[in-house]
Amino acid sequence: MIKSPAEFPVFKTKMPKIKASFDMGDLGSRKKYFQAKVGKEIKQINGYLKKKTFVAYLLGKKNSGKGTYSKLFIEALGTKKVGHISVGDIVRDVHKSLANKKERKNLVNFLKLHYRGFHDLEEIIGIIEGRSQTSLLSSELIIALIKYEISKRPRQALFIDGFPRALDQINYSLYLRDLIGYRNDPDMLVFISLPESVIDERIKYRVVCPKCRTPRNLRLQATKDVGQDAKTGVFYLICDNLSCGKARMQPKEGDEFGIEPIRARLKVDDEVFKKLLTVGGIPKVYLRNSLPVKDALNHVDKYEITPIYSYEKNVKTGKIKTIEKPWTIKDDEGKESMSLLPPPVTVALIKQIAAIIKSTR
Repeated sequence: MIKSPAEFPVFKTKMPKIKASFDMGDLGSRKKYFQAKVGKEIKQINGYLKKKTFVAYLLGKKNSGKGTYSKLFIEALGTKKVGHISVGDIVRDVHKSLANKKERKNLVNFLKLHYRGFHDLEEIIGIIEGRSQTSLLSSELIIALIKYEISKRPRQALFIDGFPRALDQINYSLYLRDLIGYRNDPDMLVFISLPESVIDERIKYRVVCPKCRTPRNLRLQATKDVGQDAKTGVFYLICDNLSCGKARMQPKEGDEFGIEPIRARLKVDDEVFKKLLTVGGIPKVYLRNSLPVKDALNHVDKYEITPIYSYEKNVKTGKIKTIEKPWTIKDDEGKESMSLLPPPVTVALIKQIAAIIKSTR
């Protein structure tokens, strides 16, 4: 039994027969990449989804890429039969919907039928709206809200992101498929492991377009065009979306502190993660973001490894040059490692889910 992220298997994505190089940032190139690397598995899963579904619980620290990997999985399959449910987004959306009379009525009627817990309906609405300062969302209420979200969707396989989030929710999570009245299709735990140094870098240098809200990272995910502030000399990314009119991408206040403000949250995430690693009776998927430097290129292609970007302005021409270099980090065991880009991690996700589906037939 695997008991820690250090024991996660390495899924080889390097294939000597594939000579092409793919651009991981380009949608068209990614499509060709997924077909080349896991075309057989994509066909298998899509065939399975014609009649059946699955429930996958995404487990990992905050900012570990849970949403990114599930969305790339959906992109690779090119299907609407798979959905991503973020418990955090559900709560925020429900909070907003209470301002609409029709949506409020629909939610209230749904909760009357499906909520089983220790609060009356008025208390529940108060908790969701934030009027109650003494009560947090209970596990019973979260399950009811997940049911509500599923009721608004067509028949889909689901990636559930954000549950369990505490040790006392683990028992609920083991039977969540049954509690939400889901079909008798396979469920699985998807463990995502990545070094805290990567999380720190992702937070410190992330920026967002003020218009389209597209996220990027100044050091890890550069855009095509880069600018430089005339007063401070600081480089900034320019949104690639043509409709945004070369908008300057902005950092979020507080991100400069990196991982420190969420360290307590990460500790809880880690406790939940390690506890669930020991659970038996449910299939498990293991995803790792980093590989030791010494043998990384034996397992993955160079273009699958996360580069780091810096910028340099030509004094004579005024043009800004983007410099791309290999990025090495220390993993949580202190080993020199390289971080993988999201697509190769998604390849490992597709391969393992295909294997689980095959074993259940």
